[in-house]
Amino acid sequence: MKFTKNQIERYSRQIILKKIGAIGQKKLFKSSILIVGAGGLGSPVAIYLAALGIGKIGIIDKDRVEISNLARQIIFTTDDIKKNKSSVAIKKLKKINPHIQLESFNDNLTKKNINQIAKNFQVIVDGSDNFRTRFLINDYCLNNRKILVSGAISKFDGQVYTFNFLKKNSPCLRCFIPAMPTNLDVDNCEYEGVLGPLAGIIGSIQANEAVKEILKIGDSLCGYILIIDALKLTFRKIKLAKRSNCYCNERNK
Repeated sequence: MKFTKNQIERYSRQIILKKIGAIGQKKLFKSSILIVGAGGLGSPVAIYLAALGIGKIGIIDKDRVEISNLARQIIFTTDDIKKNKSSVAIKKLKKINPHIQLESFNDNLTKKNINQIAKNFQVIVDGSDNFRTRFLINDYCLNNRKILVSGAISKFDGQVYTFNFLKKNSPCLRCFIPAMPTNLDVDNCEYEGVLGPLAGIIGSIQANEAVKEILKIGDSLCGYILIIDALKLTFRKIKLAKRSNCYCNERNK
């Protein structure tokens, strides 16, 4: 594959990076990422991944844009209110980068449709806002040996996890949270509130981690939890070990 003049100009600042170069940029062109949720996390994730040239991006979200979304979901504007999030997001991304493949899924992710939707994507970036979906994605990626980059935000705090299930030693979400919480709205910003810029911080880190995993560069976050306190502006990386009796140990045998 040869770069066109347009591609060289568009991606020049990445190509000159020694850890990316022409070979790395071609890997990004050939990669595919499914973004679950076009909200506070999914918005910055989608914008950055499209801009840097991920070859195929899918977005799944059944919700419509509400005025309360606009303080943090930066891909939307006032004109988008009442429109479907995934469809609007894809249209915006086409304007950012018309040379990549984009696919919108106007649906909720369920046990019935997750394989049909996710099977053709290399990496899953989870920007969902509920534990049912988080556990569903975790188990699917584990069973199908996919890379999962998950983020969570609430109030002034955020977390990022990377689970690389191509590696047998990767922990999973259940190693950290063994069972579904009884309060399923514990991480839902509708009930807890959230600082808008925090979504941008966490979403940007998720995009960064997805690229690192695709290119196999830098230090993987797999095996750790990154915890961000936006008020104190502290970043803590905590070791996340596999639980001996976790579901992922059985699947990786």
